[in-house]
Amino acid sequence: MRQFVVVGHEASTDPDEISLSDLPGAGRLDLLCRCVATGVFLSHGIRESVRVHLVIADDLTVTFDSDSLRHLHPDERNVAARVRDALAAKADAIGHMPADVSPGVELRRMGLEATLDRLLDDGGAGTPADPTLVQLHEDGDPLVDAAPPENPVFVLSDHRDFTEAEASLLAERAERRVRVGPELLHADHTVSVVHNWVDTDGYESY
Repeated sequence: MRQFVVVGHEASTDPDEISLSDLPGAGRLDLLCRCVATGVFLSHGIRESVRVHLVIADDLTVTFDSDSLRHLHPDERNVAARVRDALAAKADAIGHMPADVSPGVELRRMGLEATLDRLLDDGGAGTPADPTLVQLHEDGDPLVDAAPPENPVFVLSDHRDFTEAEASLLAERAERRVRVGPELLHADHTVSVVHNWVDTDGYESY
């Protein structure tokens, strides 16, 4: 299982504030949606055993599970509509029990810390044991010098850097901190680079 946790700092938790005609204006929801599409889609299909978790305003987490997704398309508006539907269903998320939005999409009342606890404690339902938390950050060790873990949970931020509280949390929980290259990339491009790194067993097999 390959998982990505994307921290969205400015996206609203109010579905009424999301306009599909202005996704950048909705707290850079466009970037979060591109992370989902890059995370779960291939050129002419969908990846197996990948989950993308969008942590929104450190309050809610929307999860996309590639193995059970149905009728999702890779364009930003389509993904954003699912995110908006998820936020509209937040009343159905009681405690840490998820609201089922559509096949392969769930919403939980969890911020970053609770989401990481859930993924690391039991890997999430149906996830192999012993996940490895990897922070993706410009100040990390070079990706090319590391070997991909078997069940990685990659954590990255949106267009803003991690807050001090988030950085402290990740310093405690992450087993590794890596960077994908010498230049700063958009979050969705970072997801693509990481996929290639894992797909090729650390650039060893093509």
